[in-house]
Amino acid sequence: MMKRIAVLLSLAAVTGFAFAQAAPQQWVEGKDYFAIPNPQPTNQPGKVVVTEVFSFGCPACNQFQPFIDKLRAELPKGAVLEFLPAAWSAAEDWPVMQRAYFAAKALGVDTPESHDAMFKAIWGPNGPLATYDMTTQRPKAPANLPKIEDVAKFYAKFGAKPEEFTATANSFTVNLEMKRADQQIVAWGVTSTPTLIIDGKWRMDPASAKGSQNLVDITLFLVNKELAAKKAK
Repeated sequence: MMKRIAVLLSLAAVTGFAFAQAAPQQWVEGKDYFAIPNPQPTNQPGKVVVTEVFSFGCPACNQFQPFIDKLRAELPKGAVLEFLPAAWSAAEDWPVMQRAYFAAKALGVDTPESHDAMFKAIWGPNGPLATYDMTTQRPKAPANLPKIEDVAKFYAKFGAKPEEFTATANSFTVNLEMKRADQQIVAWGVTSTPTLIIDGKWRMDPASAKGSQNLVDITLFLVNKELAAKKAK
């Protein structure tokens, strides 16, 4: 018996603690993820909707973006990924980025490719939409932050006409979307970005999940839980 245990321990060491990795992960509601009081139905009741509350101007969201791409690729059938831009940091140009997101969505140029490209345009080396001064590592002066016209030129690479993009961004419809987004973020109890909302019922962020990969894993766990519940109805 002792010999068998020794062999098993040896195998675990060789395979990178395979036994520990194979053990089911236990996540705790109220610690790793949180129930949202009085959840409301999503705009896609037949699916499980995962929403990232984010901003293109958020440094932490930029760091989390590879994990969003990973999550998108791993979502099971019946689940969809959506985005809701926040606007509470004017010093980092978030209101302009929120307006730009809704304009891009309205014009059909918000795609996974353009979404990733926006982060690169802001945070990549010599990014044309940079909001930070890389010398001081602080946000640029307000006069030097990207304007909606600058973002419109960026989306021209994805098929938008700059004049139409700017007009759409300043339209009544986009203003209304921005107001609704601000209200929804408050209703969900979101206080930091990035935050993930699962089907309007569950809220978590990298800090509560203790890491970005854990956040992806817990999201998939909750998505499958909600899919099973929908199937059981």
